[in-house]
This record gives sequence, structure tokens and C-alpha cells, in this order.
Amino acid sequence: MANIFISHRKSDLTTAEKLSIELSKRGHNVWLDEWKIQLGDSIIEKINEGLEGASYLIVCYSSAGIMSPWMTREWMSGLARQLNTSSVKLIPVLLSGGEPPAILADIKYADLVNDWPRGISAVLTAIR
Repeated sequence: MANIFISHRKSDLTTAEKLSIELSKRGHNVWLDEWKIQLGDSIIEKINEGLEGASYLIVCYSSAGIMSPWMTREWMSGLARQLNTSSVKLIPVLLSGGEPPAILADIKYADLVNDWPRGISAVLTAIR
């Protein structure tokens, strides 16, 4: 199954974790900060490990935005890898409204706001 990195804002943790559980139930290896970073761990090292091992980077955006310092570094790193080596695929996911940054605006996203089951199905279809 796929290695998936979930990039989200802290304020969206509940929904990001719900998404992570859905993907884990289907056998995927999900990297979610709350699950993978333990007390005493280097945050940067753990995030880097998660990003390097990911085949898919799910970028969760919402009315809270996408431009937090940590989240921005995560999706920019994934985008650079995608453009340079195609070793990772970015999958934008709409959690509660808002707009993606302009550079991601042309990438089709999964809508988990208006139809959760259909949005999850779209994410699972994108992850091959």
C-alpha cells in the first residue's frame, strides 16, 4: 500500500485525523504529525523522514488557510520533489472552505466538505 504524508494546520487536526484513519483502515501507511512525532523527537527530522518516504502528500486546506510556516514548507517540499523527480504526488483536499495557494490552484482537489464519502473515494482512487 501507499506511504501518505498528511499536511494540515493544527486547527484542522480533528478532520485531518479523521481522514488519516479512513486511509489507514484501507491499509495505507499514513504519516500524521500527531501519530509520528513523540516527546523528545526532532520535529524537523521526523517531518523530513515522513516527506522523504511519502509517495503521496495530501495537502489539507481549509478556511484556516494553508500558509502556516510548517505546512508551507511541507507542501513546497513535496511540490519541488514532484516537479524534479515525480517521486511524490500532491493531492489537495478541501476540509472546510478556503482556497489553495495560486501555484496549486490548477490541481484538482477532493472535496470533503460537501460529500465526505465521495471525497474519500476520490482520494482513494488517486492513490494507486
